[in-house]
Amino acid sequence: MDMPRPDANILAKKPVLVKRLQQVLPKDAVIHEEAETRAYECDALTAYRCPPLVAVLPSNTEEVAAVMKICHDMGVPVVPRGAGTSLAGGSLPTADSVILGVARMNEVLETDYENRFIRVQTGRTNLSVTGAVEENDFFYAPDPSSQLACAIAGNVGMNSGGAHCLKYGVTTNNLMGVTMVLMDGTVVELGGAHLDAGGLDLLGVVCGSEGQLGVVTEATLRILHKPEGARPVLMGFDSNEVAGQCVSDIIKAGVLPVAIEFMDRPVIRATEAFAGAGYPDCEALLIVEVEGSEAEIAEQLDKILTIARSHNPVELRESTNADESARIWLGRKSAFGAMGQINDYMCLDGTIPVNQLPYVLRRIGEMSQHYGLGVGNVFHAGDGNMHPLILFDANKPGDLELCERFGADILKLCVEVGGCLTGEHGVGIEKRDLMVDQFDPDDLDIQMAVKDVFDPDWLLNPAKVFPLAASETRRMAAE
Repeated sequence: MDMPRPDANILAKKPVLVKRLQQVLPKDAVIHEEAETRAYECDALTAYRCPPLVAVLPSNTEEVAAVMKICHDMGVPVVPRGAGTSLAGGSLPTADSVILGVARMNEVLETDYENRFIRVQTGRTNLSVTGAVEENDFFYAPDPSSQLACAIAGNVGMNSGGAHCLKYGVTTNNLMGVTMVLMDGTVVELGGAHLDAGGLDLLGVVCGSEGQLGVVTEATLRILHKPEGARPVLMGFDSNEVAGQCVSDIIKAGVLPVAIEFMDRPVIRATEAFAGAGYPDCEALLIVEVEGSEAEIAEQLDKILTIARSHNPVELRESTNADESARIWLGRKSAFGAMGQINDYMCLDGTIPVNQLPYVLRRIGEMSQHYGLGVGNVFHAGDGNMHPLILFDANKPGDLELCERFGADILKLCVEVGGCLTGEHGVGIEKRDLMVDQFDPDDLDIQMAVKDVFDPDWLLNPAKVFPLAASETRRMAAE
């Protein structure tokens, strides 16, 4: 993966940069020794590594603004970093950049149950947002698989979703406002404690912008009352295609489960060995969960089970209590860790129309044979957000490059059937050179023109999202 060459002039400025940063931050918040900066050399896309020039850990918006102003004045690129869980290289540094981590910014600033919102610093983890309000029977809906660790900053940057996005939407559907610091240190407020803001929807532009426009330091999030109850049902099928068709038929029937999750045989086997959830021996498995009152749950499950039976399932298992529900979900929530125990893998997140699931799953199987690399499929089937896990050997020369070519073909397939390159992981560096497969030059030019407005010097999160040649041309033109 190509990265821009480090700017020798910026590297030479490091002593001055460190001194200026230490004047506005506590000493332990400026990390500049080479051995210590290696802790920030990659995110969860660990195949690519590059230690930053410096890493900083501010504690509030004012400190972020001071850091940004210094970096802007000195022409130093800034790479925003949440918890470093990005699977697309979204917070991979360049050698001449400052990593700006928000890990110390984890406070709850305001909670309003009457108006159903919570305002937090964006270093707070996703799961701890629900933890702050659950005693009052509220919750925060977006629930990425990494929710125990991932930060709200990254969720906003990548517009993250999760298992329950089919009913509740992704981050943009639950984000009400942000405080954001621009590259020159200007602090702006977008949206607020209300569902709709006047004027242009700049909040919609910022959510999913991958740190290209500013550093989001505070977020106002919608919180919801917990439902009366929820119940999952587990379905086993003898082929991926049949399971995919079942998902399509459930959606076509007008039923809206809170989640539809898919796992294929390689993932089922790995999770059974890892977590022992008691899943059936089958080719494909669906977990479908509905919620509401007992009457609502019963009505929805009756329709869903009728559809499932029409596809001759290997097994149907409806939960009858909380322990059984937990076991049904245990394997799914353990899937990524379980697969990591048996092999190196690259996790993709292309999104497709739900009615294309059977065809796309079949084509992925054919591609797996062609490339000679195994693949496990585990994903949010209800909204077509695919998560193929391509297995490879990181220690075998050429295997990573082969895996990347396989992944690129899967993502191109997603675009060909009417989907897109990313559902919730973002573009980062992983998919930046595939953007030309989804967007024509005029589309990309318009997107880059938006960045021109927010970050005219192209100093924020370099080498991400846009094809490298195009972004470097834009950056050099701004100098």
